[in-house]
Amino acid sequence: MKTVDLIVPCYNESEMIDLFYEKTAQVVSQIDGYSFTFIFVDDGSTDDTLKKIKALAAAHEHVKYISFSRNFKKEAAMYAGLKTSTGDRVAIIDADLQHPPELIEPMLKAIDEEGYDSCSARRVSREGEPKLRSAFARLFYKLINSMSEVEIVDGAVDFRMMTRQMVNAVLSLPEVQRFSKGIFCWVGFNTKWIEFKNIERVAGESRWSFWSLLRYAIDGITAFTTFPLRLATIFGTIVSLSAFIYLIAELIKTLIFGSTVSGYPSTIIIMLFIGGIIIMALGIIGEYLARMYMETKRRPIFITRDTNIEDLQNDK
Repeated sequence: MKTVDLIVPCYNESEMIDLFYEKTAQVVSQIDGYSFTFIFVDDGSTDDTLKKIKALAAAHEHVKYISFSRNFKKEAAMYAGLKTSTGDRVAIIDADLQHPPELIEPMLKAIDEEGYDSCSARRVSREGEPKLRSAFARLFYKLINSMSEVEIVDGAVDFRMMTRQMVNAVLSLPEVQRFSKGIFCWVGFNTKWIEFKNIERVAGESRWSFWSLLRYAIDGITAFTTFPLRLATIFGTIVSLSAFIYLIAELIKTLIFGSTVSGYPSTIIIMLFIGGIIIMALGIIGEYLARMYMETKRRPIFITRDTNIEDLQNDK
């Protein structure tokens, strides 16, 4: 019998934990030939999330949990789950039930019967989402795919089933600031995509604000492409050429018509334009330097405060 670990990142999901477990456990109980383990990762929740997870762990032997010392964000939670998993197959699934547990069985079939290394869910509709967020998400995928050598499928979510070989490959990437959507694509392996429509949350609220999504998008772009740095060089070259052409034009104009007084508005506009380009270029360089700075510190991706996983208990 093959073992399957279900990694469930949680942050302030006390309203959803019991409902998620009840529905997901019911679904996987009907799948023959597999033994399932739930690994809940409490990402420093401030509500009763950990309390409810501990209650499930006390009642069910196949429920494991890791609780962080603070909120390290979802990327760290997913990494912690992958790092502690031991199953033949490993899946990441959200606790808000926006990832349909019913897809677990077809994901396993894609790997064990169709020969894929991974099976991932792809959202094909964004009904119920704010229009601004949906437009921003579509723009992000277009931008990163136009700049990066790694193609990230539009609508890809973190809900994914993987073989142990692929999990090991993902864990072999040492970066501290992780962007899993890009990492999953970068390591390769044959992936089957299953489409599903957006499902609204049954309870609770999304923890992703517009600004957190913007920050996440910037992390993704800087993690998997250096094109913005090249773009700063291109802009700088264009501005320099424009200035040189303008200089030649002014010299010719002066030789033909004599000395003229330069217009104040045009001077200010040119100064502001060049200054804006310089500041933008410095900002882009700063983003990459910040990533290098954080990586060189080699801080742990997460710190465990409480767990019922024996190997982690020994490390505390």
